[in-house]
Amino acid sequence: MLRRTKILATLGPATDKPGVLEGLFAAGVDVVRMNFSHGSAQDHIDRANKIREISKKTGRRVGILCDLQGPKIRIARFKNTKVRLEEGQDFYLDINLGEHDGDETQVGITYKPLAEEVKPGSRLLLDDGRVVMDVVETDGKRIHCKVFVGGTLSNNKGINLLGGGLSAAALTEKDKEDIKTIGKIQADFVAISFPRSGADLEEGRRLIEAEGCNAAIVAKVERAEAMEVIDEIILASDGIMVARGDLGVEIGDARLPAAQKHLITRSRQLKRFVITATQMMESMIENPIPTRAEVFDVANAIVDGTDAVMLSAETASGKYPVKTVEAMALICKETEKQPSVRSSSHRVDEMFERIDEGIAMSSMYLANHTDIAGIAALTESGSTPLWMSRISSGIPIFAFSRNEDTLNRVTIYRGVFPVPFQFSSVDKIEINRNIINKLKDRGQAKKGDQFIITKGDLDGQAGGTNSMKVVIVGEGLTP
Repeated sequence: MLRRTKILATLGPATDKPGVLEGLFAAGVDVVRMNFSHGSAQDHIDRANKIREISKKTGRRVGILCDLQGPKIRIARFKNTKVRLEEGQDFYLDINLGEHDGDETQVGITYKPLAEEVKPGSRLLLDDGRVVMDVVETDGKRIHCKVFVGGTLSNNKGINLLGGGLSAAALTEKDKEDIKTIGKIQADFVAISFPRSGADLEEGRRLIEAEGCNAAIVAKVERAEAMEVIDEIILASDGIMVARGDLGVEIGDARLPAAQKHLITRSRQLKRFVITATQMMESMIENPIPTRAEVFDVANAIVDGTDAVMLSAETASGKYPVKTVEAMALICKETEKQPSVRSSSHRVDEMFERIDEGIAMSSMYLANHTDIAGIAALTESGSTPLWMSRISSGIPIFAFSRNEDTLNRVTIYRGVFPVPFQFSSVDKIEINRNIINKLKDRGQAKKGDQFIITKGDLDGQAGGTNSMKVVIVGEGLTP
């Protein structure tokens, strides 16, 4: 059984060790993530080159996602690296304090407008909510806080405002420099952090395209205010990431499960892909097996309909990166056996906007209600297999394309598998033969199997899919 849910693995020091990347390929990684919050431009370029080298050697296509840091709001540093804060004590965040001058009473901050954007009663969450402070007063330069939840606070930890509302721009000067590196890498996906509106994503797309890169734009949903304009953000992107760390801090962890389900459902309804991220297999940073709670977390995201599940520190710096991907792959495959994951009522009562979209939906309806082994979608842009993948099913969708960008992009779509294919003939019967031969060579078609083939009359025209045909392997005009 082909695994339909895709796995993203973050690269880092652990994956730089000899043989680990090859191990990730063998374990089933579909897309790799490069976190631009860490590492140099050359680090990312070298890793991208290595991924493409292994992909070419193994014949297994793996997409590359570059994740921009965004406006991470942080405290500065302490004289002694860290301090212990007690509940009820006074503490100050000071925009004028030296970068290394923090102590048990105060620390500097990197985001200077913070002192003007908070007010008495605002609640600040530091280090992903491990330390909580309430604002007592501010003079625009120095924020007087009272510690609500104490704990150890160390250098450069992040700050979130409960409920959101900070005005920091989504794209920083660092991000704009990093986009130049992304242009050199020719990434398949670019994740934009902390967008507040569709305009943030449109600006990111413009800058990325100016570097000659055709990457899909991924909106990381991390801000509370993003949830208020979520349709705008989804529609301005090619896909979203449910970034549960910062989002959970801003809206409160108790609201996170419902938010995740809504984001996944709404993305699928609006024909966008969705990645579920943050702490999915966190214990495997140190341990060779996941907790049962983590198993359920991954499984629930799959049942919700996510296209992909993501690993962060588990593979970037953990002790068991390959075992983690293997464990996640097994959870995906077992969860996908459940009947509820294979059924769908998606858009049964809606009109289709385009003929090619109607063909995609009709193909999936037929596939889900007859004995179909798989769907072969000839595609230029990847739209047809994307639409197909919005419908829950156990039927594999094979995206046949000669377009490298398209083949790389479909690596993240749930249930879609890229197949390089050159149109060597305009004869429709010959094309069908070549498609079936390709599937047989891959071990994914045998005599008697029924396949749906979708394609357009004009080869090479994006958006031209206008036909659907059912063929039986070994009968009639098929091999």
